[in-house]
Amino acid sequence: MKIIAILSSLLFSLAGAALSSENPPQDDALGREIDSRVEALEGQVVAWRRDIHRHPELSNREFRTAAKVAEHLRSLDIEVQTEVAHTGVVGLLRGGHPGPVVALRADMDALPVTEATGLEFASQERSTYNGEEVGVMHACGHDSHVAILMGTAQVLASMREHLAGSVKFIFQPAEEGAPQGEEGGAALMIKEGVMENPRPEVVFGLHISSTSPVNTVNYRPGGLMASADVLRIKVTGKQTHGASPFLGVDPIVTSAQIILGLQTIVSRQIDITQAPGIVTIGMIRGGVRSNIIPNEVQMVGTIRALDPEMQEDIHERIRRTAVSIAESAGAQAEVEIDIGYPVTVNDEELTQAVLPTLRRVAGEDQVRVVPPITGAEDFSFYAREVPGFFFFLGAQPPDLEEATAHHTPEFLIDEDAFDLGVRVLTNLTIDYLNGEIER
Repeated sequence: MKIIAILSSLLFSLAGAALSSENPPQDDALGREIDSRVEALEGQVVAWRRDIHRHPELSNREFRTAAKVAEHLRSLDIEVQTEVAHTGVVGLLRGGHPGPVVALRADMDALPVTEATGLEFASQERSTYNGEEVGVMHACGHDSHVAILMGTAQVLASMREHLAGSVKFIFQPAEEGAPQGEEGGAALMIKEGVMENPRPEVVFGLHISSTSPVNTVNYRPGGLMASADVLRIKVTGKQTHGASPFLGVDPIVTSAQIILGLQTIVSRQIDITQAPGIVTIGMIRGGVRSNIIPNEVQMVGTIRALDPEMQEDIHERIRRTAVSIAESAGAQAEVEIDIGYPVTVNDEELTQAVLPTLRRVAGEDQVRVVPPITGAEDFSFYAREVPGFFFFLGAQPPDLEEATAHHTPEFLIDEDAFDLGVRVLTNLTIDYLNGEIER
C-alpha cells in the first residue's frame, strides 16, 4: 500500500500494521498524530466558527467570510483561487507524492433569519434580501462547516509531505439559493471549472445536525437527500359573476380539483416502497372579491424525490394530471417546473469503502444509517460529477430538552462535535489518498 512507502518518517511508525481487505486499519502512530494535531486546533476551530457566526452573510454576499478563508489558506501555503461563482474560494494542497485528488466542500452562506438564541456571539447583522430588510443568521450551521474545513486544511497542510496526491478545498457560496435574478451555488462553481484542473476522483462533505446526538456520524447509501424543484401552475378559465358560475369557467374550483389530483400521484400512482416523493402546493392566488369568479388562478409548490428516475416520472404525472383536469372543466392549465437541486446520492461503492474509516474514527456505535431526508442540498451537483459521500455530523446539545430545528431563530448546536468533524474529513482524505479506501 502507498502508505507503507510514503509515511516513513519519525512521526509515523508503521511497525506491526496488520492489513485486512475488509477493514484496512490505519497505522496507530498515524492515527495518534492526526488526533494530536486536531486536538491542538480545537479551540481555534471554535473561535473561527464564533467569529463567522457573529458576522453572517447572505448568499453571494459572503465577502468577509471568503476573505477570512482565503487568508487562512494562503497562510498554509495552499494555492488559492478567489471570486469563483462570485465569492467562492478554492484551495489546492499538493501533497509530497503523486496520486489522486480528493475534493472537500463546505458552504458559507447564512439565512434571512433574525437570531433569538441569546448566545454571547449571536448575530446582530441586518441586510437586504430580495428587496426586504431582514435579520441575518447562520441558522443552518454553515459557519460550522467553514470552520471545520479550515481546521481540516490546516491539519492536512501540516502533513503535506506524507500525502500521496492532492486535496481541493471548496468553500462555496449560496447553498441556500442565489438571490432573485442571480446564479450561484454549486452549479455555478462547477460551471466555472471547480471540478477541473485538476479533476478530483471523489468528493466528501458534511452537514452539522442539531437534531442528531452529538458526535454521531449519520449517513445513507444511495439517495440521502431529496431533489427540490419548483412547480408553477396557471389555470385559465372564463371570468363571470359569482352568482352566475354557469356563464363562465371557474378556475378556482378547477384548481381545487387539480390540487386534489396532484395528491394522488404520491399516494396512488408511484411505488413509494422504492423511494418517497412529495408534491406540495404552498401558494394559491386568484380573485379579488367575493362575487367575481376570476379569469385565472396561479399556484406555486415544491416537488421532492429521492430517486432521479422517480423525479422525472413525477414531473410527467404532474403535467398530465393538471392539464387533463383543467381540460375536463373547460379550462386550460400551464405547468412550469423549475429544476432545482438534484437528489443527493451517496455513491454505493464509495459509501461501503469509507465505513471502516468512519467506524475507526467515530466508534462503531456512533456510525448510523439514517432514513432519507426530504430536504435538499446542492452538494448533489458535485456528486453528479464524481462519486460523492455526504454525511450528517451529530451536534444536538445534550442539555436541551428538545432539539432546535434548522432554519429557525433558536437554532443551536454543540461545538464539541467540531473535533470529530475535522478528524473524519482528515482521515477520509488521508485514507483515500494512501489507498486504504478503494472503490
